[in-house]
Amino acid sequence: MASVFNTSAFLQTVKRYADKHSLFLADGTYLVALSGGADSVALLHTLCALGIKTEAAHCNFHLRGEESERDEQFCKELCQQLNIPLHIAHFDTTSYAQLHHVSIEMAARTLRYSYFNNLCTDLSANGICVAHHQDDSAETLLLNLLRGTGIHGLRGIMPRNGNILRPLLCVGREDIEHYLQTLHQTFVTDSTNLIDDVKRNKIRLNVMPLLQTINPSARKAIAQTAQYVAEACTFFDAAMEQAIQAITSSDGPTIQRGETSRSHFMIDICALLKQPSPEYVLFMTLKDNGFTPTQVQEIYSAISKPTIKEKETTTLQSGRLWDSGTHELLIDRGRLLIEPKATSSFKTKIFPEEGTYVIDEDGTRLRISKKKNDEHFVLNKKANYACLDAQKVSWPLQLRIAQNADRFVPFGMRHSKLVSDFLTDKKKSIFEKRRQLVLTMASASDTMASASDTILWVVNERIDGRFSLSADTTDVLEIVLLAEDQQAYQCQ
Repeated sequence: MASVFNTSAFLQTVKRYADKHSLFLADGTYLVALSGGADSVALLHTLCALGIKTEAAHCNFHLRGEESERDEQFCKELCQQLNIPLHIAHFDTTSYAQLHHVSIEMAARTLRYSYFNNLCTDLSANGICVAHHQDDSAETLLLNLLRGTGIHGLRGIMPRNGNILRPLLCVGREDIEHYLQTLHQTFVTDSTNLIDDVKRNKIRLNVMPLLQTINPSARKAIAQTAQYVAEACTFFDAAMEQAIQAITSSDGPTIQRGETSRSHFMIDICALLKQPSPEYVLFMTLKDNGFTPTQVQEIYSAISKPTIKEKETTTLQSGRLWDSGTHELLIDRGRLLIEPKATSSFKTKIFPEEGTYVIDEDGTRLRISKKKNDEHFVLNKKANYACLDAQKVSWPLQLRIAQNADRFVPFGMRHSKLVSDFLTDKKKSIFEKRRQLVLTMASASDTMASASDTILWVVNERIDGRFSLSADTTDVLEIVLLAEDQQAYQCQ
């Protein structure tokens, strides 16, 4: 038997919860997602009673015939009674679902929150209040438990998600109905909520009543557990962030301008394997880059063979790649390298004469100029400079991506070498090899990359010794790559 309901205690419970989670500003304006059901009606009354400046928004999805029209009319009358501004949107939900190949439920959710967000912006409102309550949080925990979502899914529903606010999570459905009874406030009922045709309804109508035969306070107990898990997640997230920081770092010259450290980075395998739960740390590090739990298991299996000595483990499967759809992961010399997938490839550039050429959309330039090899000439030995004997070079020049069959005679060596082998000796990763540019001599008709042309310079690495300066050089062809990162030109 429930105790006599105390309206003042109900309102104070909501206020304390809102204050604890800093949901409202004293002078803020907030939208209430008003369906006409008991929960949203109670939310509207509660915010009005607490003196919070409120406007209401109702979505008519035209899915339940006369019921949809009834709900809209109820919301109009309620807001008129409470002197609350009401905003109404009409949607052809069925057509939207068919056009976008999504379920009716997903279509309605997308349309609803898109409308709320746009309206919130138009009205300069401080947030959108939705009427999820304690029972909803308990149901969400059970749903996520069935989905296997991990520790964060066991938090239930959070009080704030961006500009979405949920001030009623501290009270249950029974409290809400009692509150409305004391106000003599009616509400409408969505008949689809009474049919166990979707997962949440099955839990609400079948599972929860069964659990309540074991513990009459099952809903409240589960919701309370969700709150405990949410508190634990605060500590967990802080510890996980420290672990991720300990195993990750920027991947040197391969960092792209505009990329964040979590989209283009490397993981130290030895540091990862020393973590208390290395596979889970790996998953938490990679999940935002699109890698699935199955992929993470494969990656972890590849780097953690228990029968292999530690030093051998880190190099066991170097060169193996995984593709998440948005990113690629490479095992490379004791590291995991993670990079965004290239959205476009470098296009071969032809240079018919001396000059300064823009070679990419970031404004990277290649400057080609001829200088006299006299007492005023100073040889620049920086990596982004190439000084060649101008008399040995034929125009036009060509800048392209290195190919597997490319060969050149590295300066300081006597014999030719595959560019790929040269880069391997320089400990370049597959990612770096893919981006490696070479400057070549090309025929006047050659506008495509070709491994048959003569390489002058493996850009930022080594010139071909056959074109180096000698005592007989009279003119120097000085080539300079003018980019922010002078160690290695990065192309996408």
